[in-house]
Amino acid sequence: MITSVIFFITLLLGLPIFITLLLGTLVFLWQTDLTVLMSSLPIQLYGSLNQNGLLAIPLFMLVGELMNKGGLTSRLMNAADVFVGGFKGGLAYVNLLTNAMAASILGSATAQIAVMSRLMIPTMVEKGYKKEFSAAVTMAGGLLGPIIPPSMLMIIYGVVAYQPISALFIAGILPGLLIIAGFALVIFLTGLFAGLPSGEHLKHKNIRQELVNGLLPGTIPVVVIVCIISGVMTPTEAGAIASILAFVIGAVVYKSINLKELPGIFASVALNTATITGLIATASVFGWALSFEAVPDMLVEWISGITTSPLLFLMLVYVLVILLGMFLESISVMIVIVPIILPAAVSFGIDPIHFGVIISLATLIGLVTPPVGPGLYIAMTSANLPMGALFKAMIPFLASMLVCMLIIAVFPAISLWLPSLM
Repeated sequence: MITSVIFFITLLLGLPIFITLLLGTLVFLWQTDLTVLMSSLPIQLYGSLNQNGLLAIPLFMLVGELMNKGGLTSRLMNAADVFVGGFKGGLAYVNLLTNAMAASILGSATAQIAVMSRLMIPTMVEKGYKKEFSAAVTMAGGLLGPIIPPSMLMIIYGVVAYQPISALFIAGILPGLLIIAGFALVIFLTGLFAGLPSGEHLKHKNIRQELVNGLLPGTIPVVVIVCIISGVMTPTEAGAIASILAFVIGAVVYKSINLKELPGIFASVALNTATITGLIATASVFGWALSFEAVPDMLVEWISGITTSPLLFLMLVYVLVILLGMFLESISVMIVIVPIILPAAVSFGIDPIHFGVIISLATLIGLVTPPVGPGLYIAMTSANLPMGALFKAMIPFLASMLVCMLIIAVFPAISLWLPSLM
């Protein structure tokens, strides 16, 4: 109880999450008379980061930074316009499809929402779309980032849960496609009942030009996914190759990246990597301390007393993670909750790969829900909208997301079929 109080007080004071976790660990060790373990903390902190899989995090962050600086995302948007821009509500479909393509590069929902908000919201408003709907479509599309590979959340889950990252990447493909279909259905029904502007078909000569322009940026996610699926590269190696491709395309082919910008890009990647790895280290130590008091075992016993149904257990996980995600950043939720609750999932016979998809999906809801949802605040700032109006416009997409999450929980094969073919 004292540990919980300290944990929430430090959160309310606005201290960084890694400090909150470290303080919580120290208080827990003191409270449970395990102070003898404090001398082992530095070793545990180092050991939690001494994993090759973590190298993929800065590499895929670098890919995203290079894509943004090089203007490759806007070229993907123009290519998407060729396929779906002519439909009614075509620009909303373009937004969704561009997000799907960018998701396989950026891998982070907040980064994706930030990039696409600046790019798509003004464009859609200019074409006659309501600002609230434009922002809601952009936020919904941003949720694809942590599901469609490569995914930052999947990398972190793989490291924390000791699961193969390549299998987790592959497991996210079909759930990602299902969610895209659900969001597309929301756009279709909105156009049917509320009315959306009609799209414009590109002229034949423009079609060829836009497809050619989008071809090179589009090769990056294809190379990443194909190389990982085929086993030619590990996710870390694929991240390195993707970084080189993004740099060559942006700096050499399109000449949109200046060499003088590289130090700033590297500094941004290093800072973000340090933040994430600090969270991973302190959360791992927190889980290590809890294991000495058999807290995960007590949690398993408590949940088993509530239900023996794996499906109901997953529903409880959804609720717990969504509630936590309303107050904590998604990566923080992932790092804190997985070491504690994964043993319970395994005891219910749930595949750890499928559970990784479940946890990743659940953390996304908190990104776009009050009171803390960072994706919500990013879109609010970009669109200059009040929270209430934006969240109201987001409700149909959230409903679609929740239905897709239920389907994925009920049918584990959606997550496990492709990894089983590897």
